[in-house]
Amino acid sequence: MRFLCFGFMSALFRVKASEDASSSIDTDELFNDLKEKWDAVENKPTVKIYGAGGAVAIWLSSVVISAINKVPLLPNLMELVGVGYSGWFVYRYLLFELSRKELATNIESIKKKTTEV
Repeated sequence: MRFLCFGFMSALFRVKASEDASSSIDTDELFNDLKEKWDAVENKPTVKIYGAGGAVAIWLSSVVISAINKVPLLPNLMELVGVGYSGWFVYRYLLFELSRKELATNIESIKKKTTEV
């Protein structure tokens, strides 16, 4: 029998999953839905070009990040910048109630702008 760090038996925390038919994914339905959406696309070459461009952009960003990672001290500086920005974001938008409401309204306005056609 295994024990957790505080001496409790793991059997006390065992959770059994139930078999629920509604949570299973119907792959035929998924593929049919994707096929219908693809057939509804009018300008397929443009979609293919954008998809290929996105794949190239992801690959290129991976190459740039790995090159930056090899420069001495630069990864640590980038990590410091990331931690600093995260701290600023928490202070600016998450710490106080009014700023949380402001962030929520900003997110909602961005959602409305992106979903408008």
